Order: sequence, then C-alpha cells, then structure tokens
Amino acid sequence: MKKRVYLDHHATTPVDPRVVEAMLPYFTEKFGNPASRQHVWGWEAEQAVERARAQVARLIGAKSEEIVFTSGATESCNLAIKGVAEAYAGRGDHIITVATEHRAVLDTCRRLEKRGLRVTYLGVDSEGLLDPDEVRRAITPRTILISVMWAHNEIGVIQFIEEIARIARESGVLFHTDATQAVGKIAVDVGAAGVDLLSVSAHKMYGPKGVGALYVRSGEPRVELVAQMEGGGHERGLRSGTLNVAGIVGLGEACAIAEREMAAEGERLRRLRERLWEQLRNELELVRVNGSLERRLPGNLNVSFAGVEAAALMREMGEIAVSSGSACSSAEAGPSHVLKALGLGDAWARGSIRIGLGRFNTEEEIDYAAGRMIETVRRLRERSPVYELLRETLGARGNFL
Repeated sequence: MKKRVYLDHHATTPVDPRVVEAMLPYFTEKFGNPASRQHVWGWEAEQAVERARAQVARLIGAKSEEIVFTSGATESCNLAIKGVAEAYAGRGDHIITVATEHRAVLDTCRRLEKRGLRVTYLGVDSEGLLDPDEVRRAITPRTILISVMWAHNEIGVIQFIEEIARIARESGVLFHTDATQAVGKIAVDVGAAGVDLLSVSAHKMYGPKGVGALYVRSGEPRVELVAQMEGGGHERGLRSGTLNVAGIVGLGEACAIAEREMAAEGERLRRLRERLWEQLRNELELVRVNGSLERRLPGNLNVSFAGVEAAALMREMGEIAVSSGSACSSAEAGPSHVLKALGLGDAWARGSIRIGLGRFNTEEEIDYAAGRMIETVRRLRERSPVYELLRETLGARGNFL
C-alpha cells in the first residue's frame, strides 16, 4: 500500500495537539467576549488574550503592547504596508520591496501603485539573496517603507534582515518584514534585528488557521499606522472586530511551544532535510537545489528535476504532499515568479517542487518519500521525448548542481 506523507509544511501545518487542548475551553466554557468588561466571562477572555499576547511577544523579543492580533499574516502585511503609506503620506510616497516577496506584499504594493505611490521591486541573486547595498542605493528622500521577507516561503532562503534593517534605520525609513515562515522555526528578535513592523501567522507554526499578529514597534520614534478596518476600536484602534479568542489562545500556545522546542526541532529537521537531499542527489542526475543551502530554513528543500514537469510529478505521487510553489499562488500557470527571479531557465523551473518538513515527520517517512520521488522521476524521464536532449545540453551529474 502507498503511504501518505505530508511534506508541505510551508503551506500549512497540522495543529499541535497541545495547542488544541489549550484552545478547547474557549469554545464552550470560557466563551466570553474580551471587550465585555462587566462580568467574569469577559474577564476570563481578556486574561486569555493578554496571556497569549505576552507569549507571542516573548518569542520574538517584543513587548506585549506591541502585538496587534489579526486574522493572519496577509492581513498583517496589508495593515503594515497600507497603514504606513497613509500615516506617512505627508513625508513620502516611495516603498521598496523585493520581486520574490509573497503575494500578500506584492499585491498590496501594486494596489498602492494604483493610488499613485511609487514602488521599487529589487531583484535577488542566483541564491535568492538580496544585496543590502541594492537597498541602500534604492532609497530616496521620498522613501517611507522597506519590506523584505525574513525567510522565503518557497525557497526557504533567509535574508540579511539585520543589515537591511540597519540601512533603513540610518536612512530614517521604516522597515517591515513578513516573518511568517521564520517565526517559530528560527530565532527572531525584533529588538536585536532593528525591525519596526513584523507579520506572523499561527497556521505556519502548528497553530490554527485564521489568526495572526502584527508587531508594531512602540519605541521612539513610535511607528504610526492608519487602521484599515473600522468598527469598535479594538486592538488599540488598529484592528477593529471581536477578537478570535480561541484562535489567539492557540497562537500564544504555539509560540510558547516553539520557544521551548525550536532549537532542538530545527536541528532534527536539518538532519532530515540532509538525509532526503543526499538520497536524491546520489540516485538522480540533473537535480539541483534552488536557493542558498547555507542561509536556509532547516525544514526547507526546493529542488528541480530537469526534464520533469512538476505537475506530472506531484500527480504521479499524490500520496506525498509537496507543492510547486506558494499555496497562495498555486493557481498560476507556468513557473513560479520566484524561480524566474533566480534566473532559472524553463528546463529547471518547470521541474521544481517545494518540500517542507515538519514537527511530526520521521526518518521512515523521509526515506519512503525519497524512494517515491526517485522512482517517479525516473519513470517520467523515460516517457519524456526531450529528456535525452536536455541531458546532452545541460551536462552530466554535478555540472549544474
């Protein structure tokens, strides 16, 4: 029988049973509205929210009052970018970001361009890394915000966040980072990094879907934002709407677990990733890793198999959950915009899959998945009318790895 193996943890993660246990009372017994401050149900809910706020803040080195709860990282990115654009409209109208950002950032920036703002989209090198000097050269007197993803959702590459944030600070420009894939997986400290705004999502770190947070620095000079949702003034006026108490409790518990276990889990995932990559590169020719292997999330492996269509590969091994890119862009036709930005030709980009290892994966699962991938790639290449031509064109094993 074929065995199901989930290796798509960058799309979403299963909710940790400990997180579920923490959430359950807030659906039934402690169901109050935290804005109801006249009775015990409201007090219990408010206490739970503030405890979770402290848990999120502790994981990223922030103060509790700097955490704003949202519906997820997409909303957090929208609030950060649009909120800054409106709050600082009198100071400037220029934003800097990266061509490989998540759609939550890119689409938000494009919406602002329609309103008259100017956006610079910086490129990356073949490793997927942004040169901080490129950021420095892009800054103008009208620049109000720089937004750079901390760890990439497709290729797992970790950017030089501290250096970029320092450049922003020296230039008097605010710095936002979409840290959705970084928080809970690697050490993130907003104070040490010099970050002004940071987006988080619970479901990427074994918490529930539909809840996230935005870190908004409170130090001098204080970061100003214009709220994007009106109706009650919740979350210090920055995000109106009745709070998702059970979800927020889940996010807080997920952060607490990550704080305790992240370092050891990261090492375990790195070993599993190396085990998988070793099997793939030893058994297959014309296979490569996309993006830097050195500056990479421990559980990420984005690989290309020349002469294979990713869609066909995933269809043939449907019991192995991998993806061909961001889950939010899965309906797009053709190779990922991220792989194009790395300079990959179609022969490599079309055969690219994203593998995301997670907390509950085992060595047995990794070995099974590796075997299925190797077997399937070989079978697809045997059927391919162009593979032998590609093999001659690209070179033998190792030349293009």
